[in-house]
Amino acid sequence: RWETHDYDLADLESAWFIVEPFADWRGPAHTFLSFGFRDGRHLAVSAEVRKEVGETYSPLAGLFRQYELMLVLGDERDLVGLRAAHRRDAVHLYRLRATPAQARALLERLLAEANALAARPAFYNTLTANCTTTIVDAVDALAPGTIPMSWRTRLPGYSDDLAFDLGLIDTDLPRETYRDAHRIDGLARDAEAAGLEGE
Repeated sequence: RWETHDYDLADLESAWFIVEPFADWRGPAHTFLSFGFRDGRHLAVSAEVRKEVGETYSPLAGLFRQYELMLVLGDERDLVGLRAAHRRDAVHLYRLRATPAQARALLERLLAEANALAARPAFYNTLTANCTTTIVDAVDALAPGTIPMSWRTRLPGYSDDLAFDLGLIDTDLPRETYRDAHRIDGLARDAEAAGLEGE
């Protein structure tokens, strides 16, 4: 359902990177961001295809201007819960090394992109205009060269490795263990179950 919420950007404290692998091999994945506020709320921003009624997603069709691109803004519990509790996919959550000012600038950039798409629609493209490239483009607009061109942005299941190598993820864990340590789908399912039991 549609909901209306107000957020004070002066209260934005953190930015988080989320990766949802959804295939038997690691390459295909969905990525999005979440922004944490002082009052404990998290606003998630996810670039996605705008599916019409009866339409299903196909990576191949996504190469041929079959889907419109949209930015979904939602409660983190909804966007993570959909993937972890309902689709039962793996979900990895990483805090980014970003100051509150940097997190705010990134969110504002994505909101500007959402407004631009509302005024002038654009096509999704599996390789060049997808969930991950939308994030990379927003970061590049604010800090050019931060994220170099890489095959790991074209195969988003590896995008967290790229972020790790670039020092964008706030972790001191070694490469061999950081992904497993940041997997949260089990916790998300537990939280969803606890919420349902409490209703």
